[in-house]
Amino acid sequence: MHPKRLAAPRSSTWCNTHGEEVIQMHLKVSAGKNITVDDMPMEIVERKGKGHPDTLCDGAAEELSRMLCMFYREHAGRILHHNVDKCVLAGGRSSPRLGGGAIEEPLYVLLVGRATLEWRGSQDEIRRVPIGRMVLQGIQNWFKEQLPHLPIPGALMVDYRIKRGSEDLIANYDMTSNVPRANDTSLAVAFAPLSATEQLVKETEMFLNSPELKAELPALGEDIKVMGVRVGRHIRLTVAAAFIDRYVRSVSEYYELKEAVKWRLKQHLWENCLTKFPVEYDVDIELNTADEGDTIYITVTGTSAECGDDGQVGRGNRINGLITPYRPMSLEAAAGKNPVSHVGKIYQVMAQLIANKLVEARPSLRQVYCYMVSQIGHPITDPQAVNIEYYGDVSESEMRQLASNAVDQVLSQWREIQDGFVEGTWGVNYPGMVVACQVEPAKKGT
Repeated sequence: MHPKRLAAPRSSTWCNTHGEEVIQMHLKVSAGKNITVDDMPMEIVERKGKGHPDTLCDGAAEELSRMLCMFYREHAGRILHHNVDKCVLAGGRSSPRLGGGAIEEPLYVLLVGRATLEWRGSQDEIRRVPIGRMVLQGIQNWFKEQLPHLPIPGALMVDYRIKRGSEDLIANYDMTSNVPRANDTSLAVAFAPLSATEQLVKETEMFLNSPELKAELPALGEDIKVMGVRVGRHIRLTVAAAFIDRYVRSVSEYYELKEAVKWRLKQHLWENCLTKFPVEYDVDIELNTADEGDTIYITVTGTSAECGDDGQVGRGNRINGLITPYRPMSLEAAAGKNPVSHVGKIYQVMAQLIANKLVEARPSLRQVYCYMVSQIGHPITDPQAVNIEYYGDVSESEMRQLASNAVDQVLSQWREIQDGFVEGTWGVNYPGMVVACQVEPAKKGT
């Protein structure tokens, strides 16, 4: 093979609105050859709710990253190198009882990662991160917000193993003159719009964990998992929801509460989703199907983490708040990674924003996938490749122009995307990024 073929240039360069030189990536736009998810004979979608152990681990890791970012910006003037994307939750032990039980052993949460723990200030003084206080106090306070019925202190132990990162990755991070350099070669994939099943699954959990319903039915805990199975036009939503024992006085009252939850959910989905879909669906809702007689799903605190389950970063929802085995997915966990150079985090948001923009620009598009891949050491605005796969009545030439505009716009917004992570705008751990939908549900209660 001629050696010049091995050294083909990536592409030409251009300047964005900030006057920064950006290398144009390889952008491939093509019409999809498969059938859309909505046209498949079967579909399965899952969502782990706010109080699920895996969601809690994602959230704790992301919260620690946000605290570090804010501390670095205040005391160092910029976000320093860190990746605190490992967290495990070892469940405790409890004795739930009708009318109120007890926690016997606390939950144990261990956060692991790398961070800049000290640096030299402008006067050559040593500046240090109060990592112990940040983890032990900050993460405990965060858990109080997620699980209001978890007794803290007492029912939660928080621990950490945070050390300095490797010299080569820190050097790559600090080498940035303007646009950050990718710290890894990573991929991301996103899609839009949500299918009817995906939208119902996400809306179900968000409504059941809404302040509106919690005020109405305080017995409903935060640990809620939803599995949606569609066969043809029939959708079954199987919900596992932890009830809080102090609000349940008898077995008969528990079953009455279950029926009340199902009725309110069915009413909400009918009014906000089902009557607005372009196609009619028959929906069944089943709640806590393992209940049998006196064996019922009650907890002391509203989460299975108190006794029945453990958690880990990356085992739960993807960045869009769903687990979608009928869609292409990346297994990369975004939670806890630094929002400056970790493309395993940044590109997931960028890919979703691109997919959303395309569907919003052409609502006739039935399905859009956006694939992105980075190359370590290159600017994050210079992905190796971006692939747009689309389904819908749009010409390839028009779609190519729409895709080029959307990709350029999103890549140029890397500063705003970084800020969005620090501010919690993207909902990396919960509730998940906003994805373009077939219908937009009412905001009340969600």
